[in-house]
Amino acid sequence: MKGTQLGEFEEIVLLAIALLYDDAYSVAIVEELTNRLERPMSLGVVHRTMQRLEEKGLVNSRFGEATAERGGRRKRLFTVTLAGEQALREARRIRNDLWDGIPNAAFTHLP
Repeated sequence: MKGTQLGEFEEIVLLAIALLYDDAYSVAIVEELTNRLERPMSLGVVHRTMQRLEEKGLVNSRFGEATAERGGRRKRLFTVTLAGEQALREARRIRNDLWDGIPNAAFTHLP
């Protein structure tokens, strides 16, 4: 396994894979991110990110069944590995610790 440090976009894609669970393939992930982030996502960028996550051992992929609606092609489905879950939990812990450490005065803007 390469590294488990997550970049921001890797974290978002990994979260989308977990969210979609059994239906996490590139087009569904792009649609989910486009809807939730309210901005268009590039299929190529998402696909490369999923490959990088797989190289890091944070996701696994498998091919689903061929379907007529896809012209007989099979979807490549992604699932989060235990290492991926641990990386997400660690990223969440770090973010929460940082948020919890911010003093109230940091966001008080006086005129």
